Amino acid sequence: MHHESILANYRSFYKLMGFWCLFLKDAQSIIKMNCVEKRKISFDKYFRTFLIVSILETFYEVIVYVIEYFIDNGRFGWSRRSGVFFGPISPVYGFGAVFMLFFLGKREEKWWQDLLKAAILGGVAEFALSFIQELVTGTRSWDYSNKMLNIDERTTIPYMFGWGIAGLLFIKWFYPFMCQLLSRIPVNIYNTITPLLVAIVFLDLFVTWSALWRKELRDKREKPYTFVGEYYAIFFNDDFIKRNIRI
Repeated sequence: MHHESILANYRSFYKLMGFWCLFLKDAQSIIKMNCVEKRKISFDKYFRTFLIVSILETFYEVIVYVIEYFIDNGRFGWSRRSGVFFGPISPVYGFGAVFMLFFLGKREEKWWQDLLKAAILGGVAEFALSFIQELVTGTRSWDYSNKMLNIDERTTIPYMFGWGIAGLLFIKWFYPFMCQLLSRIPVNIYNTITPLLVAIVFLDLFVTWSALWRKELRDKREKPYTFVGEYYAIFFNDDFIKRNIRI
């Protein structure tokens, strides 16, 4: 009787250990399920998607510029390729990724459906952001007037196809991979730095866009309405804008 009790306890112990081993073994699968399969997307996930894609795209454009400059001139050159004054951020690509995540990240689709939707979404986002930028600030960061199959010089059919491929890779591979990497950051550290990053990015976007809006008014010979406009005229003048943002 005593031996049977000991044997039963061992069996219970091994069952418990087996459960925890299975849990640890499938940890990455659980993370992926939480990030992708459940499709519960919060502001936090939208923001980190915007930030990471914006930064990666900025560095990518810098690398491309350096290579092209070297091919054309036989020496290395460098240029800021950011869409804001201070941080390495390209908002158009960040917002494009957020659009993809919002419309494509909530449920599984066939690959060709994601490709088609991503192409349309990317083209719409690029067109809309170009239109809004020109409407608000009077500037345009890109002009496709010399590109074939362009749509009002704001996007093109070939570029939309490129958006489709990028969106497919993003939703099927990059976003799940990003979730797995970020899940390794301790929760207390992540919860501390996220609000700080949100504040910094929002401030950078606000200062950049308001300075561009003030530049448009300055080009129209309109005087500043407040002391803020006077401050912008000194610190965010045309030379500063030309040096620090791609327009």
